[in-house]
Amino acid sequence: MKILIVEDEHELAADMVKYLSGEQYRCEVAADKNAALERIDLYDYDCILLDLMLPDGSGLELLETLRQQGKQDAVIIISAKNSIEDKVSGLKLGADDYLAKPFHLAELSARVFSVIRRKQFDTSNVIRQNELKVDLPARSVTIHDVLITLTRKEFDLLLLFLGNRNKVISKSALAEHLSGDLADMMDNHDFIYAHVKNLKRKLTEANYGNYLTTVYGTGYKWKA
Repeated sequence: MKILIVEDEHELAADMVKYLSGEQYRCEVAADKNAALERIDLYDYDCILLDLMLPDGSGLELLETLRQQGKQDAVIIISAKNSIEDKVSGLKLGADDYLAKPFHLAELSARVFSVIRRKQFDTSNVIRQNELKVDLPARSVTIHDVLITLTRKEFDLLLLFLGNRNKVISKSALAEHLSGDLADMMDNHDFIYAHVKNLKRKLTEANYGNYLTTVYGTGYKWKA
């Protein structure tokens, strides 16, 4: 799961990155509005943590731009401005949650988990498809009630496919999801093929149906 932290307080941003990375999220940071807009134009995020007071503009303006572009990334406003007006304005513009500073990092992590679950998996902590069960809080996968061991990247791929069932996901989108802006510096996406191949092998060995298919020349699709 990939998070963009839009925060100009460097120490706070570093603390958030450290804590959320320990919770198995991949974090990227933008210290101002323009840097955040550049990233949002290029990439999709599972959740955006958005400060309202930015050195070059308002976080609300960034949120409005995001929604005008049709982007559906989950957004949690994090701000010292704890007025009712700011909260209402943010929620009306399409924010998914609002957390006032100062906050406990454990609560922030819980809010992130909650909005991603609500946005992608209809508020459920457990995703099921036939004999497959994914426990989101435990980050565990079982097939026919047998625990399957996945690497972090394989687990993230599985969640991406399950959250986009019946949609073709390009290799470049998969590369960006797993590696962020590092994907732009790679000559090819062979590492994507390797991770997908390993995931398919583990699912097959567990006698799971062939739901993950290759769309030749384009990418991959998970059939519901």
